[in-house]
Amino acid sequence: QVQLVESGGALVQPGGSLKLSCVASGRTFGAYAMAWFRQAPMKEREFVATISRGGVTTDYAESVKGRFIISRDNTKNTMYLQMNSLKPEDTAVYYCAAKSGISSYNQNRFDYWGQGTQVTVSS
Repeated sequence: QVQLVESGGALVQPGGSLKLSCVASGRTFGAYAMAWFRQAPMKEREFVATISRGGVTTDYAESVKGRFIISRDNTKNTMYLQMNSLKPEDTAVYYCAAKSGISSYNQNRFDYWGQGTQVTVSS
């Protein structure tokens, strides 16, 4: 079992930056591939970024590529999402997720989810 807790969501102006964190319980954080997903009002949840167990391999949705950076610190059981050049369309609840094995962009393959943190981009 893995429990995930996100934090760092806030109201930020367009063009601003924000860093989300996801802290995992348990002693086997390094055994899980991790990812960020988001869900905007009236829309389905969508993939944002994923990172491999060791943190070497990452992948991003086209809409955030070049603006967001996913990373992890296995010594702290924590994953991060650095979000730069934020746009109003980035407004959503952001969720972190964990799965055994290799990383994925498919939310149906993830076993554990956090409760979400709200990011609002508005002037």
